[in-house]
Amino acid sequence: MPDTAVVWFRRDLRVRDLPALAHACREHERVVPLFVFDPALLGGRFRSHARTAWMLGCLEALDGELRARGGHLVLRHGRPQTEVRRVAAEVGARAVHVSDDVTGFARTRDAHVEQVLGRDGVELVRHPGLYVADLAGIRTASGGPYTVYSPFLRAWKAQERRPIERAPQEIAMARIAAGRLPSLGALGFEGDAPRLDDRLEPGEAAARRAARNWVEGQGLARYAQRRDELAEPTSRLSAYLRFGCLSALELERAVAARGVARFGDQLAWRDFFGAVALHFPHTARVEFQERYRTLEWDTDDELLAAWREGRTGFPVVDAAMRQLAATGWMHNRARMIVGSFLTKDLQQDWREGERHFMAHLLDGDVPNNNGGWQWIASTGVDPKPYFQRLFNPMTQQRRFDPDGRYVRRWCPELRRVPDDRLAEPWTMTDDEQQAAGCRIGRDYPEPVVDHAMARRRAIERYRAAAG
Repeated sequence: MPDTAVVWFRRDLRVRDLPALAHACREHERVVPLFVFDPALLGGRFRSHARTAWMLGCLEALDGELRARGGHLVLRHGRPQTEVRRVAAEVGARAVHVSDDVTGFARTRDAHVEQVLGRDGVELVRHPGLYVADLAGIRTASGGPYTVYSPFLRAWKAQERRPIERAPQEIAMARIAAGRLPSLGALGFEGDAPRLDDRLEPGEAAARRAARNWVEGQGLARYAQRRDELAEPTSRLSAYLRFGCLSALELERAVAARGVARFGDQLAWRDFFGAVALHFPHTARVEFQERYRTLEWDTDDELLAAWREGRTGFPVVDAAMRQLAATGWMHNRARMIVGSFLTKDLQQDWREGERHFMAHLLDGDVPNNNGGWQWIASTGVDPKPYFQRLFNPMTQQRRFDPDGRYVRRWCPELRRVPDDRLAEPWTMTDDEQQAAGCRIGRDYPEPVVDHAMARRRAIERYRAAAG
């Protein structure tokens, strides 16, 4: 029987620079590319209609890449420890190759799969491939993990990188039924996929085109100066990185060749939050900072619904939340603004924001999303005090959307509001409201809170929790 291996794809849906696939093709005569639809993820606490639809598109594209090389993607449904073992036994595999992951869920899952494979004498072989750096290898001088970004960044930049892996030219498949790509309905999602930004096409080929256009175009060249401007186009590569359609290491090299350190630092942030998830898996559900685990949050369903639906009466917040609902994406600066507003102004639990983002974001990724929410809620690995992460939404809008292009795009009822009133439309006189065709309280909501009062309350709560 030919020497056979399984390559178990998870969030690494590509063939280029994928060490798990490259090593399997070099070391074994036959390879079986496998993807398992895991009900624990599809129906778990971060279930997402939009992201699942995007994933199906990425899987279809991956199958096309494999077929162009003589292989195809094998699809199975069920618990990975059952399905991976079953496929390995069916083809007589002696190894299962995977891209090593960092979350507590992923590591527990892989440990279970490794255990059942071991009973059959099959090895689970872990490879890098999800991040730029070797996250386990980035340590402080005392051997511990970093909990502050700046020193992590220095160590991250100094670490030697692994070599880039070429895509296999040919994949010799073992005989096995492929299985069919399921519909959203078969996966438990009702109705059509949400309509999202049609500029985003799933799959590796689209990811590489988007990356090339970004790196070689004006976007990257002006990134350092204009990255916080809400109306400024950004790379929109995050969804591709989330599902591994694009190699983070290849992207880092391409950006470094252009000398744009600021964008490279964003890849370092992604690695940093991945390292936090690796070393502190409990923070997926609780605050990193123990002193804030007793922080009292308000529970107000009406305020939470107003935030989710983009009707808080604060234009920059509402614009960002509507952008998320319409496109499955949100500008990074906007994520910070709406995060601060939810946790500091509305004083709602950051986990509510984390859950809502994970339901809608195409790039929804547990380490990044959790790390970002805890950072802006001042409960995570950010060394700055809570009052320095308490954003004024009006100031943020004036600074990062000075001409109102972003707000007016997503809140068209405000399109005729004068620039000097756009950040605080409730301050318009009756005559100004009539001239703008925007009656506050009728055409656009009144503010749901008083920012100054909410700020004082937030400071009192954080101060009390910190002792």
